[in-house]
Amino acid sequence: MHISSLKKTLHKELYSILERSITDLRPCQEKAIKAGLLLGKNLLICSPTASGKTLVAEIACVESILSRGGKAIYIVPLTSLANEKFRDFKDRYDRHFKVALSIGEIDSSDPYLEDYDFIITTSEKLDSLIRHSAPWLSKVRVIVADEVHLLNDPGRGPTLEILLTMVRQLLPKVQVIALSATIGNENELAEWLDAELVKDRWRPVELKKGIYFDGKVEFK
Repeated sequence: MHISSLKKTLHKELYSILERSITDLRPCQEKAIKAGLLLGKNLLICSPTASGKTLVAEIACVESILSRGGKAIYIVPLTSLANEKFRDFKDRYDRHFKVALSIGEIDSSDPYLEDYDFIITTSEKLDSLIRHSAPWLSKVRVIVADEVHLLNDPGRGPTLEILLTMVRQLLPKVQVIALSATIGNENELAEWLDAELVKDRWRPVELKKGIYFDGKVEFK
């Protein structure tokens, strides 16, 4: 799918940003568009690392902010990843709306976030914000759960599971975009999230398996 096919669909500011660096959408991105990404549908995106999952979530968040107002939250498992996403999104969108990073004190509702549109945070921090009844949460229209396979992690999984459950109860109309490269039970997870499953195996670099022995690699 050529990016020009979305010119009449995307907000003009978002389209202008994307066309500078993108010519054609990758397979999982095209499938997500066809599955209802721009129609507010919940999606579970399962595709390999570097296949373009982040852009799927990015399009959902930015299109919602620019076209319909409200806020978008991007959940990541680690503060280091949150810092990385914050730098990337701020560099790209700072002139169009306000991007915030919320990873600090967990015993606070962070009232300053009322003035921000795109919020990058961790599961633990968002859990705290919800428990502190941050009033601006009612304005959230899109939630992205990156590395959602961590639901199966004994340390972080329970927090993420409870968090997604609470979010869907508090914000029944919120659009949930879940991303992962490795899920074994994607159909069950998609059903739990009430989401369309978008699955693709395309990767930018072919993955080969082999066995190394005595200075040589024998590929299967």
